[in-house]
Amino acid sequence: MDEVVKGPATRASRADQAVATRRRIVEAAGRFFLRDGYAATTLQQIADEAGVAVQTVYFHFGNKRSVLKELVDVVAVGDDQPVALLDRPWVDELRTASGGSETVGLWLGASSKIFGRVAPILRIVRDAAGSDPEMAAQWDVNQKQRHTAHRALAEILDAKGALRPGLTVDEAADILFALISLEVYVLLTVERGWTPERWEHWAARTVADAVLTEPGPAH
Repeated sequence: MDEVVKGPATRASRADQAVATRRRIVEAAGRFFLRDGYAATTLQQIADEAGVAVQTVYFHFGNKRSVLKELVDVVAVGDDQPVALLDRPWVDELRTASGGSETVGLWLGASSKIFGRVAPILRIVRDAAGSDPEMAAQWDVNQKQRHTAHRALAEILDAKGALRPGLTVDEAADILFALISLEVYVLLTVERGWTPERWEHWAARTVADAVLTEPGPAH
């Protein structure tokens, strides 16, 4: 009998299987979190829904909070590829955009898609943060990540000479963090019924008036 040699193809197959398993677990968790809430969902329920043993969930994630963290990350970027948000191709487009308004417009277009995907999940994290220390920590991590992203935008705008005279990168980052926020997006698109396109237009005008040397779009 010929000896079976385990080569790169076998290793790649196992890696693909592991990715697929993690994906099933995360998708199953998302369904339960949205339907029943974070606190009421158990790892056993997630495992059963994903078609794996609960030990498999522990092996890949360790705890429920880690499952939720990956769910937030996956939903934010739109896939489970190991590429950070700020390393995505659309961020490179910001650096080559012709000016501040075009740069902000590209950012807002991406933000609108991200907010539309992530709002239901982050609402779960936010609502649980008041009584669950782990969720409070997760919310704090999410907020810090969002500020880091908006500081990156401020730095790109500064490099283009697009920030208002006298406005520092730190100040611009704080303003962008406040204006381009999930909370404001939800207030306008969910509570007030705005379309995402209307939110983008408003945000582009408001951000331009607040931080850019260029005027915002016409009302």
